[in-house]
Amino acid sequence: MKSDIEIARSIRMKKITEVAAETGIPQDMVEPYGHYMAKVPESLADDEKARKHRLVLVTAITATKAGIGKTTVSVGLALGLNRIGRKAIVALREPSLGPCFGLKGGAAGGGYAQIMPMDRINLHFTGDFHAVTSAHNMIAAMLDNYLYQHQEEGFALKEILWKRVLDVNDRSLRDIVTGLGPRANGITRQSGFDITPASELMAILCLSSGLEDMRRRIENITLGIRFDGTPFTVKDLGVAGAITVLLKDAIHPNLVQTTEGTPAFVHGGPFANIAHGCNSIIATRLAMTFADYTVTEAGFGADLGAEKFFNIKCRKSGLKPDLTVLVASLRGLKMHGFVPEDKIDAPDPEGLKRGFANLDRHIRNIRAFGQTVIVCFNRYASDTEEEIGLVRSHCAELGVGFAVNNAYCEGGKGAEELAHLVVDTIEQNPSGPLEFTYSDDQSVESKIESIARNIYGAGSVSIGKVARNKIKRINELGLSHFPVCIAKTQYSFSQDSAKYGAPEGFNFSIKDIVINSGAEMLVAIAGDIIRMPGLPRNPQALHIDIVNGQIEGLS
Repeated sequence: MKSDIEIARSIRMKKITEVAAETGIPQDMVEPYGHYMAKVPESLADDEKARKHRLVLVTAITATKAGIGKTTVSVGLALGLNRIGRKAIVALREPSLGPCFGLKGGAAGGGYAQIMPMDRINLHFTGDFHAVTSAHNMIAAMLDNYLYQHQEEGFALKEILWKRVLDVNDRSLRDIVTGLGPRANGITRQSGFDITPASELMAILCLSSGLEDMRRRIENITLGIRFDGTPFTVKDLGVAGAITVLLKDAIHPNLVQTTEGTPAFVHGGPFANIAHGCNSIIATRLAMTFADYTVTEAGFGADLGAEKFFNIKCRKSGLKPDLTVLVASLRGLKMHGFVPEDKIDAPDPEGLKRGFANLDRHIRNIRAFGQTVIVCFNRYASDTEEEIGLVRSHCAELGVGFAVNNAYCEGGKGAEELAHLVVDTIEQNPSGPLEFTYSDDQSVESKIESIARNIYGAGSVSIGKVARNKIKRINELGLSHFPVCIAKTQYSFSQDSAKYGAPEGFNFSIKDIVINSGAEMLVAIAGDIIRMPGLPRNPQALHIDIVNGQIEGLS
């Protein structure tokens, strides 16, 4: 079969103005970025219209290095819904350059279920990531300048919390020292870099309801702590207006198209293992304004992306999915059944059955949120009918709908079974009221423990000294009502990436908490998770090139 980028090049795209017109978006409100991408004003989101339409969340079993295919399913489901006569739009996150040139090579779906133009989406797109990076680092520069210019007046901060960001995997930048050299180079201090998807500004972009709300949140960002214990914020720095200016275009969602010419909103890009892992609230509302069915996804497995979608995004926005689709694959289930990676393509019914424990816990967790859940089986070429039948039978025993997705090879046609199941399930058994894992008034420790025990299966929770000091500060600042965003490995329910399957009874440890007072959430750092990834021994960048004017190596 052709590679993703070969398939993308073989498809004749519609002009983006045509896609907008077919969607019902006024053409005079569309700001094209070339022929095939555009910005759509956030002001077009209509909550009254959105409430009348259906929202479907796509999540997955715990991630494996063999892949699960959640984005391919999300795009495929939208294609399938359109094929059976339902007006559907998919709303996704933007890819990050770090993983594209590191491990993944791209994040725009796959095969005949992609968003396009995939090369531009995977690279610089409309510049949203660059805007977030520039705005974040502008705050850092302004903060360092403020400290430098006011030091003779006796101004200093007891603790500086704001680091820098870059959308590149670079382990060498995790911990750095700035201001070395002569006095004119600034104040010498320890600092570091996170990757742009972990930026609080990225979270603010995705959680804001509009431009004014974004400015309010930017003003509230805590940059450091004074010696009297009070916070020093962007508002104190006096640059909230300038930072908002840098993000004034980025807040507008991006309109692109699928491999079958249907609309897709792609906006925002926080990772689910180190941030909240969902596309922007604005983009989701825009899609719901113009579509009968909106398909969106949350990053990595349901223990990360879906949990944060419900406990953070839905809590803050009032959104509520009508259905949750849980994506599974034979390869992923077998890895969670402890089948060696080099043998997952070979038939192994017993290994597959062992992997059901991971699937079952995710189903239980999703149901605990009040959600109706169905399982989408993402088919690979090596899959056998016998083993697919085992998964189907297991889901039937659990009373969970099951459908095979073959959109990778067949586009919308290969997702019709899934689309019919989605429509029928929503009509006959839609999700009930959303039930959160914890309430706003619980303590920070209690919120962390609720997630660790009820979602992950932990037997105990330990909170380190640094994290306990942060909790004390959070309480003093009156921020304990914020939801908790746990940063942990995507490869396990636990904090240990080697613990596949459905581990339970383990100790879950929190070593630090990052206060995101602008994004209005608390990021709890679990285990050894790092917010600036490194590159693998053989990064995908080694395979990306331009050959005869064509980009190769993106997938």
